[in-house]
Amino acid sequence: QVQVVESGGGLVQTGGSLRLSCLASGSSLNISSMGWYRQAPEKARESVAIAFSSENTNYADSVKGRFTISRDYAKNTVHLQMNSLNPEDTAVYYCGVVNSRPDSYSIYWGQGTQVTVSS
Repeated sequence: QVQVVESGGGLVQTGGSLRLSCLASGSSLNISSMGWYRQAPEKARESVAIAFSSENTNYADSVKGRFTISRDYAKNTVHLQMNSLNPEDTAVYYCGVVNSRPDSYSIYWGQGTQVTVSS
């Protein structure tokens, strides 16, 4: 079982910055990727930024150049630095951890953290 705990988030004005953090823990950890997803009211959950490795990251077009994902492999943590925030970034942000086993993958989710950007 993998536990995922997020921290950070909050209320910020347009143009401001926030930093989200996520810690994965548990037995039999074999993490393939750690990433951030978000879900705005009445919208589907979408991928924001995923770190497959230090050289392999993926960003949604809407956040490229503004958000930076960083992963600490030794500590099983991932951070999301969010700059130049705008109201369209308002959502609940979830950390997703993909843990692999010899014959399967499972994704584990945190409880979510609210990010609200005021105009």
